[in-house]
Amino acid sequence: MEKFDVTIIGSGPGGYVAAIRAAQLGLKTAIIEKDKELGGTCLNVGCIPSKALLASSDHFVFAKKEAGKHGIVLDNVGLDLGKMLGRKDKVVKTLTGGVRALMKGNKVTVYQGMGSITAAGHVTIKPTEGDAQEIESTNIIIASGSVPVELPSMPFDGKTIVSSTEALCFEKAPEKFLVIGGGAIGLELGSVWSRLGSEVTVLEFLPRIALGFDLELANLLQRSLTAQGMTFHLETKVESVKVLEGGRAVAKAKKGDEELSFEADKVLVSVGRRAFAEGVVDKKIGVELDERGRIKVDPHFRTNVEGIYAIGDVIAGPMLAHKAEEEGIACVENIAGKSGHVNYDVIPGIIYTNPELAGVGITEDFAKEKGMNVRIGKFPFRANGRALANEDAEGMVKFVADAETDRLIGAHILSHAASELIAETVAVMEFGGSSEDLGRTVHAHPTLSEAVKEAALSVDKRAIHIGNR
Repeated sequence: MEKFDVTIIGSGPGGYVAAIRAAQLGLKTAIIEKDKELGGTCLNVGCIPSKALLASSDHFVFAKKEAGKHGIVLDNVGLDLGKMLGRKDKVVKTLTGGVRALMKGNKVTVYQGMGSITAAGHVTIKPTEGDAQEIESTNIIIASGSVPVELPSMPFDGKTIVSSTEALCFEKAPEKFLVIGGGAIGLELGSVWSRLGSEVTVLEFLPRIALGFDLELANLLQRSLTAQGMTFHLETKVESVKVLEGGRAVAKAKKGDEELSFEADKVLVSVGRRAFAEGVVDKKIGVELDERGRIKVDPHFRTNVEGIYAIGDVIAGPMLAHKAEEEGIACVENIAGKSGHVNYDVIPGIIYTNPELAGVGITEDFAKEKGMNVRIGKFPFRANGRALANEDAEGMVKFVADAETDRLIGAHILSHAASELIAETVAVMEFGGSSEDLGRTVHAHPTLSEAVKEAALSVDKRAIHIGNR
């Protein structure tokens, strides 16, 4: 029986990054993955393929509708969906192959099969074919991730009622595409198929989309997506979805006292994800779970059972790939006797529509609700030279700063480049920086990042290229 210092169950961003860091620290490491390819949900059916389709579909819209603004004349622009999906698959294959190469380069032993902790220090691996085998490991990290939430009244059938996995590979753009849930996944995939010709309707139970993000910017995003052709029904409760003969679906919903009905060729149910830990730990071991089925851990990612740890979507916190990565690194550093740590106050969240919506820290509406004494700084991209030159002047930057100390405690950006621009603000917040620190930092001209500087100056009513109130 082979013995390891660290064994990781799950090869998503949290798992494979943890494996690499463990190997760097000189620990004999194994990683177990139940699927054929490494990389987990993110690389195979999540973050990466969705971003590939978002990029391709955005190019398609530019060619059809925006190129003429730049003096570029394109006639008879067409869509080869098969080629677009093929490019998406190629990107995924490149990255999953890269993860496998990283495992080999770092001398991490890879096992393909379902990993199950049968006793403290023992893991059984059941491959899809062949006999099970057992390994010993001083430390075991559970990084088994999450799966889409399935609602009893609208179970996935993989054809008409689908999860995000199937919505990445439709053979043709559905004529009518119904999205249940106005969070990141629903908005991103709804945006993709809207660009490719589908009539997209989003049904959201709450009175807003993009819960957790700044309300003002979320409303601006909704306005933008509506202008792009998407339809939104807020405060709408979906009660059932029935698949008719022939494959079309009918959804029944209520908005207040009004009963609504929606027909669709495809229905994406994107109401969240849940931790996946089924079969990973034998119940007799007694690893504690919380009320939502997530594994309980202490600040060092230790479960209540010695030698067993957990990270990523399977524990509490935002279900984000970069959060899982940082937890994986911190977890193995703690195992190795170092001081691994994750600052949960500065984990950014992003919705990759166009414009993108990014945020980190406290929102203005949260600060008001809690009675916090804050100052707000804003700067619109319509006053930014580079944004105007790019024909991408939609959106704004907003900062939330502590009124007494000027320390930045929230940053929110709506822009086609928000996912990149947010990184600067995260770095400043990580080091406890103030709006003045950021406002006095030199930014190259002309760049979109100047809007970040101006929003920081606006906190103290010192913005240069727009009036201050």
